[in-house]
Order: sequence, then C-alpha cells, then structure tokens
Amino acid sequence: MSDLTDQTRAPELPAPEVPPVEPPLAEPQPPLAETPATEPPPATPPKARRVLRAALRWTAAVVVFGVLGTGIAYGITTQERTDVPGLSTKSDGRWAYPKLVKPALPAGAALPYAADNPGMIHYADLEQLLLPAPAGSTPAPTLKGDRSRITTDRFLQEFAGDNRVSSMRQDLAQGGLRQIAARGWTMPDGTATRIYLVRFHSSGYQNAFTTLYLSNAGVAPRVLKDIEGESALDEGYISGNGIPHVRHDVYVESAPTGPVQVRHAYIAAGDILALVVQSRKGTAAAVPFHQTAVLQEQLLG
Repeated sequence: MSDLTDQTRAPELPAPEVPPVEPPLAEPQPPLAETPATEPPPATPPKARRVLRAALRWTAAVVVFGVLGTGIAYGITTQERTDVPGLSTKSDGRWAYPKLVKPALPAGAALPYAADNPGMIHYADLEQLLLPAPAGSTPAPTLKGDRSRITTDRFLQEFAGDNRVSSMRQDLAQGGLRQIAARGWTMPDGTATRIYLVRFHSSGYQNAFTTLYLSNAGVAPRVLKDIEGESALDEGYISGNGIPHVRHDVYVESAPTGPVQVRHAYIAAGDILALVVQSRKGTAAAVPFHQTAVLQEQLLG
C-alpha cells in the first residue's frame, strides 16, 4: 500500500463552455462494492477529499485482510510491555526480538482455523512459523531454523529422561508425522533456547500424540534433558487473554535443580506441536522464557 499521507491532487477539469447544471464530479475513490447512485454526490473540498480517500483506503485494507486472509504477509501487532505478563518495566530482562510477521500463504490456501480448513492445517512454510532469534544471540550450529529440518531422533533427544521414548518414536512414525523444524540460540548470559515445530498431517494426529504423551491431563514428560529432578506446572505463565485454538502446558524445573535449571512448554496449535525449551546455569529467568513462549504462540495462532 502506498503512503497514504502522500496524496497527489488530481488536475482540475477545464471549465465547460456552458455552465454545468449538475455538480462537478468527485475524484475517483478506491474500489468498493458498487451501489446504485440515484443522483450525483455533492462536490467535496480538496482537503476533505484527501482525508476521505485515506479513510476509504484503510477501510478497504481492513476488508481485504479480514475477508481474504490468504497470500498476504501481515505483521503481528506489537504488544505493549504491560500486555505480556511480567513485562512492566524497561529493565525486566525482555529480549529484543525482531518484529514478528506471519508468513504468506500459498495462493488459494485457507487459514489454519478457517471453516473450510477442518484439519486446521498451517499451509505456511514451517521454518517461517519458527520464532526468530533475538538480537545479540548466537545461533545453535545444528538448529539453524532456515531450511533446517531435523530427524525424529534429534527431537526425541529432548526427552532422554522419559522411558516412553521408544513408544513416542513409533507413534510419530505411524501417527501422521510430516516434518520437524527447529531453531536454537544462546544469549550472552548463557541462556540456551531450543524451539521445535512438529507438523502432523492434521490436527487430529497432533491431538492424539499430544494427549497421549505431552498434555498435563495425561502423564506429560517432566524430565527433559538436563533436568535432574522434576518439573512442575509454571503457575506464573499467563499468555495474555489467550489465543483461540492454541493450547499450552508450561513447566519449570523444581528445586533442588542440577547445574542448570530448565523451563519448557508444549504448545498445541492445529496440525503443529511446538516444544519451547530454555535452560541456564544456576537459574533460568522467567521473563525471557514467558516472552518467548507467548510470541511463539502468536505465530501459530
């Protein structure tokens, strides 16, 4: 969309030889639904026309985004600091993530939660649904995110402490797994982050796997790699007003911990299961972990 403030005034029409009987024609407006006109509209002053054109173009843009919703990359509204739990001051430890943009959909593809998409399938590129790394981070060499598909065994390394890994591997192989993408990074303070997106053939396959192995209603793996004790539900995690169609179970390693503390979250969104893991020697801060999980939820919502 062109800059709406940079309007070019249309040239004045030459005066006709005979004084006009009807009012002068108004400048063309952005395309809208056609409405039969009973009589020509009155002339609008130039300044008012510029304001009206800007308003109508914004209105048309809203209609396009709200109704079509496909083949368009659009920004996620930046949350105010007070909108994300625990992010109320400038020194709260929040990381500087790039502005989030949902990826474009293939032409004709439905949105993941649209009525004509019963499988709740995300047709966008899987890597583009991964949360980008924040400023100042060092990428993990094996979890680069960009075209970095990983194997099932690499994903299951995160569950090294769970005795059901072999069953999980078998169910992933036979239960509709399509692909897994991952991104990881380390911050200057030593906090390591790993995010996995596991894509299934439909939300039904994802729900079956998540309910059996990862949901808090079942026996969710609370002993991930580097956890020496057990993790408990993170009662401090609140994802704002909630994101429709997205569910989460969020955990924090209970004291006493080992050399590092681990926080992790399972996020179920349509055909995609996300695992977000953060760990740090000593204590893993809550604020950057909550921020990371919330933003990943937004990208999948």
